[in-house]
Amino acid sequence: MRKMKVIDLFAGAGGLSLGFQQTGKYDIKVAFENSPYMQETYKKNHSGVDVRGDVCAADYKEIHEKYGPIDVVIGGPPCQGFSNANRQKNHAISQNNMLVKEYIRAVLELKPKAFVMENVSTLQSDVHRFYLSKGDKRLIRRYSIPTKRVTLCLIEKDYAFRGAEAIVRDKNRVLYYLWPETHYSALNIIFKSSKNSKKMHSALSKYKKKLLLFAEDHLSATAKDHVLQADAVAFQTVCDYYSGKKGAKDIKEAIAPAIMIQRMLSIAKEIYDNHIIVSNFTSKNGLYANIESFAVFDYLTAVLGEESGYTIKNDVLCAADYGAPQKRMRFVVLGVRKDVADSVDFPKAVFDETSYRTVRDAIEDLETVEPFYDMEDDKTGIILGNAEKASALCAALRDSDTLKNHIATKTTETALERFRALKQGENFHSLDNKLKTNTYTDASRTQNTIYLRLRYDEPSGTVVNVRKSMWIHPVLDRAISIREAARLQTFPDSFVFYGSKDKQYQQVGNAVPPIMAKAIAEELAKTISEAVSSGDQNAR
Repeated sequence: MRKMKVIDLFAGAGGLSLGFQQTGKYDIKVAFENSPYMQETYKKNHSGVDVRGDVCAADYKEIHEKYGPIDVVIGGPPCQGFSNANRQKNHAISQNNMLVKEYIRAVLELKPKAFVMENVSTLQSDVHRFYLSKGDKRLIRRYSIPTKRVTLCLIEKDYAFRGAEAIVRDKNRVLYYLWPETHYSALNIIFKSSKNSKKMHSALSKYKKKLLLFAEDHLSATAKDHVLQADAVAFQTVCDYYSGKKGAKDIKEAIAPAIMIQRMLSIAKEIYDNHIIVSNFTSKNGLYANIESFAVFDYLTAVLGEESGYTIKNDVLCAADYGAPQKRMRFVVLGVRKDVADSVDFPKAVFDETSYRTVRDAIEDLETVEPFYDMEDDKTGIILGNAEKASALCAALRDSDTLKNHIATKTTETALERFRALKQGENFHSLDNKLKTNTYTDASRTQNTIYLRLRYDEPSGTVVNVRKSMWIHPVLDRAISIREAARLQTFPDSFVFYGSKDKQYQQVGNAVPPIMAKAIAEELAKTISEAVSSGDQNAR
């Protein structure tokens, strides 16, 4: 059987692609990845693959003409939880959720024999939802996809005003009052920094030139227009601060109404831009839009299963079951065209709780190898000698005489003092209170993965951006290096990451463990191969 042609969407650094390639049964033709840093890493580790950018601009007809029929679509579209969708960016509708629809579009247009979609383990839960738009209405009714009413807050009671509903009901008025993004971004930075006086003074100093320039567009309000008056008060107060007429403590209260109105207008614009259906507005204790929502997974199974003829199976897989030294839980959806095979299965677990590979299996051989702390020092990497008592996992991953990306974060004296105080398995919450000062805004709410010293003789938890989480080596008082994090993900040493130190850590943390991807790819190849052997022409 010939190698199957594959397209990888949202490819990242290429962990999913690597697993498929390692089987020797797939040929990755095209990969889409929007991040330039991840693109660079992908290109340099997957030679011969046509690497492209924005998947939203994908022309699948052109890809089909250039490469012929695509056999398998793989990828992990970002999908942010519905309940906190883009909260930090003040958006109501997470565009990441919309990327799931781009993945579905690829399957619909390419009509591959099979597809593999991996995502966060909560994708099947109720927090990952779409707002009902006009374009989805027919499909929702046709397949009786259950919906729920969502009450979306446009503006809270303290900032609500008479006439707000009339504004959000009129798209032209929304656009009239909405500031340019640069104006909102600059003032919003001041607003968000107001909880910390030091940060606020710094932000006011940094954005002085911009804010004074933007203010010129907002100081001509009439007393009869509530929105324009709020704009004028906000920017006049900022100007008064710079001229010495008002202090920093006056700013937050003065700019809050304008900021909250702009957030209301921004959400209203998103509703119009995304053709979201609003059943009605309610104005008790603020202003709210009542909208229907439906689960992302229900939509996916309806469109690709019932509508398009794929047999679909889904499950939450643990990477440790397939040989990764990490208990990473990922939601995986497999689909196979019904004219290719009647069913599709997940690979059987190879390991269990009694035999899981450990952190020691992955990185103990690097314990005596001093990491670099500056990127410049890693240009030629580190020449490795033979490893004594290498585990089977270590032997498999140690496939290069030169070790690259063995780079760690420099440790401050404060961090080093914390490192020394923590035993294996302990984290930030295990520290004495005197070691928790001068750090997080609310230390009591710090995640359990922060300042975590790994246990040598257990699998790690889910590898994230371990630089931000400050993961600590099991026995050394230093941070886990990029290469050590990559080993926990089962990337071989020959796979080199590119970009800044933080971008490399991020690429590793975002990746699918290749060893789990390989297991999925092997099982899928078996399903399609058996269909070919049975003489089904559609599977050829």
